[in-house]
Amino acid sequence: MDVVPASRLTAHGARRVLSAALEAAGAAGQHVSVAVVDAGGSPIVVERMDGAAAHTVWSATTKAACAASMRKPTGLAGSPVDMTYGLGIALAAGPERWTPLPGGAPVMVGGECVGAVGVAGAPGEVDEQVALAAAAVLA
Repeated sequence: MDVVPASRLTAHGARRVLSAALEAAGAAGQHVSVAVVDAGGSPIVVERMDGAAAHTVWSATTKAACAASMRKPTGLAGSPVDMTYGLGIALAAGPERWTPLPGGAPVMVGGECVGAVGVAGAPGEVDEQVALAAAAVLA
């Protein structure tokens, strides 16, 4: 078979994931940035909450791109990574495409990765919880 049908994350779906992440972060009393990307890691929607640091936009986008590429959560929810190996991955993939930091989660629909969400600005375990909860919205 040379071609297979594939699902795509729409802007509407990405906004639903974004909204779920913003709501979860707000409920946790955190000010974060959230990025939702397509399966190839390209941004669909990005938002920085009032009070979130400017650098969190870049971090959230990187977490989302990494989760989409690896098809698994970033950080400890994914799998432990030897940092020497991790540095090699970051250099090969590019610093905007890979991170060991928690807070990135793939958006899986019907067993297929259609995109990912990245959350940055809270403590790592909160970023991770928010991302996992938001990614589950479309499941």
